[in-house]
Amino acid sequence: MNEEIIKNNLDFTLFSWSKQGGLNPINASYAEGSYIYDRDGKRYLDFSSQLMNVNIGHGNQRITDAVANQMKQVSYVYPGMATEIRGKLGKKIASITPGNLTKTFFTLGGAEAIENSIKLARIYTGRHKIITQYRSYHGATYGAITASGDPRRFPVDSQAMPNVVHVENPYAYRCPWHSDTIEECGERALAHLERVIKFENPESVAAILFEGESGSSGCIKYPPLYFKGVREICDKYGILLIDDETMSGFGRTGKMFGINHHDVTPDIMVMAKGLTSGYLPLGAMVVTNTIANHFNENPMIIGLTYSAHPVSCAAALENLNIIEEESLVERAAEMGKYIEAEVEKLKMKHKSIGDFRNTGLLGCIELVKNRETKEPTVPWNAKPAEMEPTTRMAAKIRELGMFTFVRWNWIFIAPPLNVSKAEVDEGLKIISQAIAIADEYCN
Repeated sequence: MNEEIIKNNLDFTLFSWSKQGGLNPINASYAEGSYIYDRDGKRYLDFSSQLMNVNIGHGNQRITDAVANQMKQVSYVYPGMATEIRGKLGKKIASITPGNLTKTFFTLGGAEAIENSIKLARIYTGRHKIITQYRSYHGATYGAITASGDPRRFPVDSQAMPNVVHVENPYAYRCPWHSDTIEECGERALAHLERVIKFENPESVAAILFEGESGSSGCIKYPPLYFKGVREICDKYGILLIDDETMSGFGRTGKMFGINHHDVTPDIMVMAKGLTSGYLPLGAMVVTNTIANHFNENPMIIGLTYSAHPVSCAAALENLNIIEEESLVERAAEMGKYIEAEVEKLKMKHKSIGDFRNTGLLGCIELVKNRETKEPTVPWNAKPAEMEPTTRMAAKIRELGMFTFVRWNWIFIAPPLNVSKAEVDEGLKIISQAIAIADEYCN
């Protein structure tokens, strides 16, 4: 049975981001809490919440019940119809988002929400350029991958969406402007951003699109006042601010949204992943009342067959209820502090730990060959021949019964928001054994 399942998957389906030969996927049987079990009974601690999206943990049957109850009423109607669940979820989102973000357009995931936020920004402003960061990821569709700075865009660069301009991140650990402090790096990054806007013609720029908190690009922390400075630049030049909360939303950072750490209200907020904790596909684009009111008299020319799908909306509303009732936002903040203290202890043990950047339960250990020179254990966008340390660490983590992302010289820590201290200790013990491999490459 187990062999047949794997054979059917490999013979008849395609796997993301991989060459298709030689794959050995985990044969998942069931999942509960912070663990996934394969069909041989081996248990894997899920230390990245899959794709940083299973915020409430696995197997919560409240979602099952909510979905089943909705399907007994209505499973699907076209998006031009009203449903009770659509209205309830929209109202709930309006109550938890910052400032005057009031109206939601529902999509099937983060990439679609990014696509539609770009479309809407261009329609609303009459401008065409979108400014994003080099170290960022916004999705895999053509527009979203072009907006991303992630090197996964390179194979489709020849067909990239026009009029996307990238800027440098305020990456304090490797500051492009060789700053002495994170604050100084933030100031120089803002000056760089404004220079680029001036070079590109401010009147051509529709929006600045940044992540609420950096995720798969290395959890690069925003300097203090940086996001406020971005908001001021947007206001100065009549540019919209699009906040991508796909990964950082719904408690992941110890606040409901990553941007809440900066006391800023964007013009458009994009969300997905933790909106349903991955139980069903759903994304959303939330706009301010100013933007929403513009379309009272002007057609909003965007649409999707499955927008506001009632069953996905039911999963989302129950998921948000669980996050609130179980105080998972507060728990993420608490457990994040615990993890930060424990990783400080690991730094004493492992000379390859160069930096640990973490906000709530969205964190990344950066590994180096030398703390003084900061030479990475594996370079950014490493070629296969340079990936030996990464490959060995990933294999060790899987062997020891854990699932998380090891990318180049980064190991990610982003467990479900209801993770226990015992589970964190288990995960960090496994990561310590993997980092011992990186220590071998230190000079």
